[in-house]
Amino acid sequence: MDIFVLLKQTFDTEEKIVLQNGVVQEDGAKFVINPYDEYAVEQAIQLRDEHGGKVTLLSIGPDRTAEALRTALAMGADEAVLITDDRILGDEFEIAEILAAYLRSQSVDLLLGGNFSVDNGAGQVAIRLANLLGLPHVASITKLEITGETALVHRDAEGDIEVIEVPLPALFTAQQGLNEPRYPSLPGIMKAKKKPFQHLTLDDISGADAILAKTTRLALSLPPERQAGRILKGELAHQVTELVQALRNESKVI
Repeated sequence: MDIFVLLKQTFDTEEKIVLQNGVVQEDGAKFVINPYDEYAVEQAIQLRDEHGGKVTLLSIGPDRTAEALRTALAMGADEAVLITDDRILGDEFEIAEILAAYLRSQSVDLLLGGNFSVDNGAGQVAIRLANLLGLPHVASITKLEITGETALVHRDAEGDIEVIEVPLPALFTAQQGLNEPRYPSLPGIMKAKKKPFQHLTLDDISGADAILAKTTRLALSLPPERQAGRILKGELAHQVTELVQALRNESKVI
């Protein structure tokens, strides 16, 4: 079974984000595997161990992303592919198109990824990719069983569970609860250094150099500091009047 895992490197969720002139400062910041992608990596390894085959990690990002891929290799994945190019702007349309361009030349039985990334939180790439490759797609899964050429999954549906059966190849995105990701062992870390690791640019992928992003970020800023609350006093009618005036004149939401 040829399993590919879509992996992204993100800021540590406990990292304090610092903006300077509309740019996130990365100096000294800690980066990790996107937490939801860890569930995808763990599930891929378990399926590989059960059904045989190979787990290939696939990522688009700067050179520092190699660290996250090495960590996933140490967890037990077999190979890694990192696509790095200064021409990549990074919007979801562009990322999905580049991934699709690469995967069209690969043998793929199963694609796994995180439900969304904790930095952008858009949750678009996997859905776009499945559409581009013509694959069935189920998001936010909490259970995955493979029998022959069929996958049975449980999907988190805002408190309920949907049970869905789809044919393979297919693409699934992992939700918390799918499994418990393992920690890389010392032997795993040593073995990861010798595992195949491809560094590619857009020029190495047929048609990828012609893909252009559809959106451009114009500005990035932190939300305004939260102001202290205010207790309204007096008769109910007076409180309502004061509240409406504050919402209209101060908050400007009505």
